[in-house]
Amino acid sequence: MSVDLLSAFAVLDPKGVIALAERGLMLNAVLLMLVVAVPVFILIFFFAWRYRAGNTKAKYLPNWEHGKMEELVWWAIPFEIVLILGALTWTSTHELDPPKPLPGGIPLVVQVVALDWKWLFIYPEEDIASVNYVRFPLNKPTQFEITADAPMNSFWIPELGGQIYAMTGMVTTLNLMASEEGQFMGMSANYSGVGFAQMKFIAEAVRQEEYDAWVAEVKTSSSTLRWGAYNTLAKPSIAEWPAQYGSVELGLFDSIIMKFAH
Repeated sequence: MSVDLLSAFAVLDPKGVIALAERGLMLNAVLLMLVVAVPVFILIFFFAWRYRAGNTKAKYLPNWEHGKMEELVWWAIPFEIVLILGALTWTSTHELDPPKPLPGGIPLVVQVVALDWKWLFIYPEEDIASVNYVRFPLNKPTQFEITADAPMNSFWIPELGGQIYAMTGMVTTLNLMASEEGQFMGMSANYSGVGFAQMKFIAEAVRQEEYDAWVAEVKTSSSTLRWGAYNTLAKPSIAEWPAQYGSVELGLFDSIIMKFAH
C-alpha cells in the first residue's frame, strides 16, 4: 500500500484531539457540498431519462428562458452553503491554529530538526535526543518546535494532526496531544530529494510512567550530541535507524537555527 493511501486512512482514523477536530471539519465540509452535488447528479440522470428521444410525452419548450423560482433555488442554496463553509473555516482556522496552546497542563517541549533524510528530536528539559523516534506522554500536550538544516520540509503525524513546514533559520510551532496509546507513523510531507520516501519516523504515545522510564533509560547512553557529532549526523543519509543520545550540547537547537542568520 502506498504512503499516500496509508496517510489517507490515518487521517480518517484520528488518535489525537487535533486530528479528531480536523476530521470533523473535513466531514462537515464534504456533507455540506454534497447538498449541492447529490441533487445535481440525480437531475442529470432524471433529465437523461425524462427527455430521451423515445419519450414523446415530455414537453419541448425551446423558447423557455427564465424561471424565477428555479433560479432563486439554484442560486440561494449554493450561496448559503458558501456562507456556512466560510464561517466554519474561519472559526476552525482559529481553533486549530498550530501554535495555539492546548488545554491539559504545561506541555512537553520537543525540538525537531529536519535533516537529509531523517528527523532529529531534542528534549531540552530532559537533555536527551533521538533520531527518527519521538515518545511523549498520553493525554499531555506536546509542543513541537520545528526547524530545518536542509531543504524546506514538512513535519506530519497524520493520526495526530495536520502537517506544518520546517524551514531553515526559522521555528514553526505545532501543538498536538495523543488521546490513545500506540505507535503512529510520522513522515515528511514535502519533497526534499532522493531520500524523501524513506524520511519516516515513529511517534509513540505512552503512559507517563513509561515515558519517565524511557527518559531514564536514554540518559544511561554514553552517546553525546555535541556540535561535531551533530554535523556528522546532518550529512545526507537514507533510512537512518533510530538512535538515542544520553545528553545534548547546551543551546544546540539555537545554534542550528543561527547557522542561517545573516
